Amino acid sequence: MSSPVPGRRSSSLRLSLFVLLLLGAVLAAGALVAVELRAGRPSAGEPRCVVSSADGERQRYTLSAEQSANAALITAESVARGTDPYAAVVALATAMQESKLVNIDYGDRDSVGLFQQRPSQGWGTVEQIMDPAHATAAFYDGLAELDYATMSVTDAAQAVQRSGHPEAYARHEGVARAFAGSLTGATEASLNCVLEGPAGPGDPGRAADALRDAFGAAVPAPRTDGDRVVVPAPGKPEGWAVAHWAVAQADALGIAEVSFDGRSWVRADQRTTRFAPAPGWVDAAEAHPKGGPPPGDVVLVLGSS
Repeated sequence: MSSPVPGRRSSSLRLSLFVLLLLGAVLAAGALVAVELRAGRPSAGEPRCVVSSADGERQRYTLSAEQSANAALITAESVARGTDPYAAVVALATAMQESKLVNIDYGDRDSVGLFQQRPSQGWGTVEQIMDPAHATAAFYDGLAELDYATMSVTDAAQAVQRSGHPEAYARHEGVARAFAGSLTGATEASLNCVLEGPAGPGDPGRAADALRDAFGAAVPAPRTDGDRVVVPAPGKPEGWAVAHWAVAQADALGIAEVSFDGRSWVRADQRTTRFAPAPGWVDAAEAHPKGGPPPGDVVLVLGSS
């Protein structure tokens, strides 16, 4: 009769090995948690901007930093013109379908730019159409000739664009409505961008000029104050339109912080881990324990390095 000892010894060794492997996995996970919670990650993935929809579903929509900057430019033109916010929804859905909100220099036949407009159809020269401001203004000029407020996104976009695939615009309506609601200021403190640190110091004069070009007379004239740009008492929703525009343009303009209406967005604080999302907008008193900027002004702080 054979002895059971070798079998017990083998089972014991397997159990010990399993316990050691499990312990190693737990220690490794614990170390990862400690590192991520302590250091965080300025950008878990590509720099990006996120908006939560205003409806009851609270769905989150994400665009890249480049796409968000172009969305902000397109929407600011709607604010500057004083159009119905639905115009921005149509414009954003159109650009999302035509170019994925990227100012590309190629397309079907002679189409170029954010809206894939064609020089041969009278939209301007290639150089003009490749200027996002010109392309956006041209689209809104075409939209203004329509009773677009009574039309679906698809019908309004197609009436301006004359696309070969008009049914495609509708697929972008959800994200277009979410970003239009945020960038027109209808939904407050709703846009957050997770970005890397500024590549260099920001230029307050350049930021003020860009803001002025974007919104025109729709908001009070911005002024510079040291490393800051101040838009005095714009009121709502225009103030939130400017504040969200600044966050969306932060990567391009080197903006480090934006404050309005008692809330602050601090670029360096938008750190994500596997266990916690970026904080987004916080109470200004939390960001500035010694006293924040006047809550009625939109204040942009440019990066210093």
